[in-house]
Amino acid sequence: MQELKITMLGSRNVGKTTLLTAMYEQFANNMSEIDLQLTPEEESSAILQERLIELKSLFDTFEASGGIKGTGGEPEDLRSFLFDLGRKGQPPSLRLNFRDYPGGYLLAKATPEQKQFVKTLMTECVAVLVAIDAPALMEAKGRWHEKINRPQQIIDKFATAYQGLESPRLVILAPVKCEKYVQSEELSLELNHRIKEEYKRLFDLFKSEALQSKVVVVITPVQTVGSVIFSRIDEKDGEPHFMFRKTGHDAKYSPKDSEQPLRYLLRFLLRLYLSNNRNWEWFGFDLNFLRDVFGYGDEAFINAIRELSKGCKSGRGFSVLQGHSLLDI
Repeated sequence: MQELKITMLGSRNVGKTTLLTAMYEQFANNMSEIDLQLTPEEESSAILQERLIELKSLFDTFEASGGIKGTGGEPEDLRSFLFDLGRKGQPPSLRLNFRDYPGGYLLAKATPEQKQFVKTLMTECVAVLVAIDAPALMEAKGRWHEKINRPQQIIDKFATAYQGLESPRLVILAPVKCEKYVQSEELSLELNHRIKEEYKRLFDLFKSEALQSKVVVVITPVQTVGSVIFSRIDEKDGEPHFMFRKTGHDAKYSPKDSEQPLRYLLRFLLRLYLSNNRNWEWFGFDLNFLRDVFGYGDEAFINAIRELSKGCKSGRGFSVLQGHSLLDI
């Protein structure tokens, strides 16, 4: 079974692990019509269950502060969230390894070893999922965006890690906690505009001659809790505390669109496989691992991935900024 590595990129407490929790929860609950199952390995399942309990506890009170304790800063706290993907009742065909690292590794005080760790991770992974705290980006004229989302460090990481890139990569920007900003077409367009504005240097890098044909860039807004909405920012001792309110007294944990990054990831892989199946030298480098992933032409598995991929959203904040041809199946 092949293992596919995906980097979870984002600063401390931005919501990387919360996004994974919502992704698994929504896949398990809403994908029953597709002949696929996503199964976390034992340790990953335990961590995600703990995070799920914390998320659901937000509904014990009518108003809650955003933010759950993030990944720690010591090496032993580095986490790999492992999910096995395959047809129902069949041995898995692919292991997805989501690498979550301490967000502090992006800070100025990070050691050279910690910074190198993130660079190596991004270089090795076929996809990078960038979690963006949407309220920090959108509220108070973006006053807290730099502090919380660390866009400059993220841009610099890509500039270093993608030097001399030889094989295709998928970059997904996933604004999280964005329930407020997808309520209307106007708000979702504003969210999209702000991302393009604040990450312009990153997108300019991806549009360069060396990278434009190799890097797919997608924006996928995620409602990581679903039934809460941003309320206000309380500032204390120079630190922001983002407050959220439930949409109603009986509101429950109900994430929305959290599986979209996974849909786009599998669509990307399927496109690479189908392209190489027709012409294995299409990209000019070795992608033979995809033959193992798709079982040397396992049509049932391929069709299940294709069916899942049809659910990739567009519009209302979702957009493919670059690399449409690498998503065309």
